[in-house]
Amino acid sequence: MGPLAGVKIIELAGIGPGPMAAMMLADLGATVLRIERREPVELGVSKPLKYNLTLRNRQAIALDLKDPQAVRLVLELLKDADGLIEGFRPGVTERLGLGPDECLAVNPRLVYGRITGWGQTGPLAKAAGHDINYIALTGVLNTIGRQGQLPSVPLALLGDMSGGALYLTIGMLAAIFEARQSRLGQVVDAAIVDGTASMATLFYGLAASGQWRPERGSNVLDSGAYFYDVYPCRDDLLVSIGPIEGRFHADLLRYLEIDPSDIGEQNDPRNWPRARERFAQAFRSRDRLAWCELLEGTDVCFAPVLSFAEASQHPHLRARGTFIEVDGVTQPAPAPRFSRTPQAQPTPPQAASLEGIENALEGWLNSADIAQWRETGVMGGA
Repeated sequence: MGPLAGVKIIELAGIGPGPMAAMMLADLGATVLRIERREPVELGVSKPLKYNLTLRNRQAIALDLKDPQAVRLVLELLKDADGLIEGFRPGVTERLGLGPDECLAVNPRLVYGRITGWGQTGPLAKAAGHDINYIALTGVLNTIGRQGQLPSVPLALLGDMSGGALYLTIGMLAAIFEARQSRLGQVVDAAIVDGTASMATLFYGLAASGQWRPERGSNVLDSGAYFYDVYPCRDDLLVSIGPIEGRFHADLLRYLEIDPSDIGEQNDPRNWPRARERFAQAFRSRDRLAWCELLEGTDVCFAPVLSFAEASQHPHLRARGTFIEVDGVTQPAPAPRFSRTPQAQPTPPQAASLEGIENALEGWLNSADIAQWRETGVMGGA
């Protein structure tokens, strides 16, 4: 099920954006086989395995890729694959014998997806790094935070998952689509610095035109404006507002019982400190639930600031099925939605085990070949 049904992907196990991209492709219906290490990397993963949600929706086998026999098996599997995902430092797969040249030699239509922080080329290409470093180098981290304070460190959503995983996924889909026409594969160099910079295109344009002030927390979209921010309520719970448009702003003033003449023109930054004080006083007058009952569903651009646990219970997200339960674990459902080729319910993360080899390799190799490879002992349990 799903629009990518029939697409086959080999994933060389990694952490962060690589597994996230593989999960998204699998959520969309692709058959993804994860080549796990005999001793899996565990940085930032959840235990037990069923909580490591980015590993959902795919089978796994464990191989030692330093073993030439294991490399032979991967190359055999790639003969019937549409794509490969790897997230090693540049040059690692080449040394293993699984670089683009070797893989495209056995399957000329293969899309070889590479996800790194700095990219395959450039002075920093082989240096270690993490999400915070990539978004720092692209100028994005410097813009996040409040005026007069250090930059706020966001979740690894911005670099690893968005600038990395999403851009790798888009690149893989585009290249697979092209390969279906040309019958020729190619390498997709997905660098988190490239993807993060790309996502900031709008803001680079604003800065170049002088419409974005360089001081952190002084613009409409970075907490500088009183009408695009979060406020504590009487019970210390938070709400968010964002009525940028004048008519939405006017609606909110009516609900807050604030006279427009008391705060001045909305888009004049000189008025923002006074207006912020009035908004803060107003929101402190009621509990969050009362504000939700008054403002949710209106055009004032309002939402409560929820925790992960609260989000899955919100009536709107429950009505849409934004969250689902798999193996007793509440988690985000596959997205986006498709009218004709809906995705199947995700399967929980699967460990690489000797007992599960037949299931993992079904559709990749025939029974005789699976038995032959089992006898070599090249496949183990992670």
